[in-house]
Amino acid sequence: MAPNIVTPPVGSCGLVSDHPEFSPDFRARLRDALREARYDADGVVDALGGAAHAALGRGEPELAFRASRDAGALGVLIRLFLLGSTESERAVAGALPLDGALEAGLVRRVSDGIRAALDLRPHGDENTSWWVLSDLDSDVLGGPVPEDHVLGVGHASLSLIRATSRRPVGSLLDLGTGNGVQALHASRHADRITATDISERALALAKATFELNEVEVELARGEWFAPVARRRFDQIVCNPPFVVGPPRVDYVYRDSGLAGDDASALVVRQLPSFLNEGGVGQLLASWLHVRGEDWADRVHRWLPAGTDAWFVQRDVADPGLYVGTWLRDAGLDPKSPEGRAKAGAWLDWFAENDVEGIGFGFVTLRRTGGTPTVVCEDLRQAFDDPLGAEAAGWLDRVDWLRDHHAELLETRFTVPETVVLERVDNATDEGWQTAIRRLHRTDGPGWQHELDELATALLAGCRGALPLADLLELLAFGHGQDAEELTEAALPVVRELVRHGMLLPVDKDTGR
Repeated sequence: MAPNIVTPPVGSCGLVSDHPEFSPDFRARLRDALREARYDADGVVDALGGAAHAALGRGEPELAFRASRDAGALGVLIRLFLLGSTESERAVAGALPLDGALEAGLVRRVSDGIRAALDLRPHGDENTSWWVLSDLDSDVLGGPVPEDHVLGVGHASLSLIRATSRRPVGSLLDLGTGNGVQALHASRHADRITATDISERALALAKATFELNEVEVELARGEWFAPVARRRFDQIVCNPPFVVGPPRVDYVYRDSGLAGDDASALVVRQLPSFLNEGGVGQLLASWLHVRGEDWADRVHRWLPAGTDAWFVQRDVADPGLYVGTWLRDAGLDPKSPEGRAKAGAWLDWFAENDVEGIGFGFVTLRRTGGTPTVVCEDLRQAFDDPLGAEAAGWLDRVDWLRDHHAELLETRFTVPETVVLERVDNATDEGWQTAIRRLHRTDGPGWQHELDELATALLAGCRGALPLADLLELLAFGHGQDAEELTEAALPVVRELVRHGMLLPVDKDTGR
């Protein structure tokens, strides 16, 4: 089936002729050439080998240059698009349809051969490989990127991909699609995809990406949610321009023109109204850590009524480190006059607004008709499992707690096999004495909870045989505690452990 792409209206922020346009004939010939050369995620790794591929990811290209020498057409494509080298016209013509590539603006002639004019690289998951088009980065350009630069698949994009739940949905909105990579992944689990962006160039590159990969997407141009006014979706993903600081736009892909963290606040406030009942939104966001204010209170104020929300803070950056990182990201030398001037204005704004740090993380939102659950928590440790599956499980567990809030004491619980208890003992005159009891979940994001002696004993009894009320009564009797007071103290701990998947209810019918 041919891609169903709705071309965005031409605006006044750029000339259509400046943007790539892949004809149907060229798309087909290019697709065939890329497939024949095995220029896909697995083919590149196979050609380079693990060591060279890993080195390339670290910004060390020499091993990849050496490994690509004997890789034929695939080696030419690797050097041209992944290594930024100049290749002979004859070599490039043997690897892809050169005439069409020149006309489409994919490559360009230079004095000694052919160079890439756009970034075209394989990207994939465990089942599928796609090609993603974007602009060349600052390292290849040799200087700062232009204002309408379309970013490639960077760390932020990859983190959102891993943090997005992949349950089947009917409709999905990719808000601020950029190069379109979020929509590519959405094509695996969404029946209908709509992608929007304010940038004409981003939509042109996303359109070419979707058509090259034969993925059906509806495209619409406009600011924030304006292109989809009065519409609702089952799922929304968003990688917004979340860089915080003065209200200016140096680069469209990262700057919103709004002051501070207002861009993230805007998306969080407005997104739930574009969801169907029970629909889920997932986005990257930044928030300010302001002197005298708790960051959780700040983001809580962004939320509209009727919204479950899970804010996961993955990092907090010092203002100076934050500014230097984003200057280098755009190809600006922080030591240059321009770099110092921009850094100075940025740091002045932070100081004037009492900003002590910048938080960054993931937000999961769900439109609900029940009593909303809002949780803000830190998750700064490294973990391997994608957060998307955990987010879906978190929402399921929130649903269970909401539906069974009056039945907790009658529920039988069990500790899953993936949860272990760590003890840290200190040597005393009487022997070893436990100082720390820490519960670890060994899968997912690796949640940890410190427990006291009574909580540890309670969990030891959670084997699915007795309801929670009976366990608490036995625990109170055995430790000389008041049963009502112990129950009142235990229920919040039980709810938190259930939310984190460290304590699971046992099905009354199956016993599992």
